[in-house]
Amino acid sequence: MIVRLHVKPGSAKLGFSREGSELVLRVREKAIEGAANDACVKAIATALGIAPSRVSLIQGASSRYKSFNVIGIGSTELDAIG
Repeated sequence: MIVRLHVKPGSAKLGFSREGSELVLRVREKAIEGAANDACVKAIATALGIAPSRVSLIQGASSRYKSFNVIGIGSTELDAIG
């Protein structure tokens, strides 16, 4: 399943939220040398209860709008994190 997020790096408040139709992820790490991207992978995996190796960034490495491929989940599991 493809998960599209609006990422807010360097946030004091952490976690997932919905803002309108967008799924937003706030991470503490700043967008330096891929730290925020790595934090996103870990946060998605933790929220879904899966291994981080099942989550991969497929689009938006240098953008705040990112797409991740998550192996082995459906829309029901995704709805639970936002």
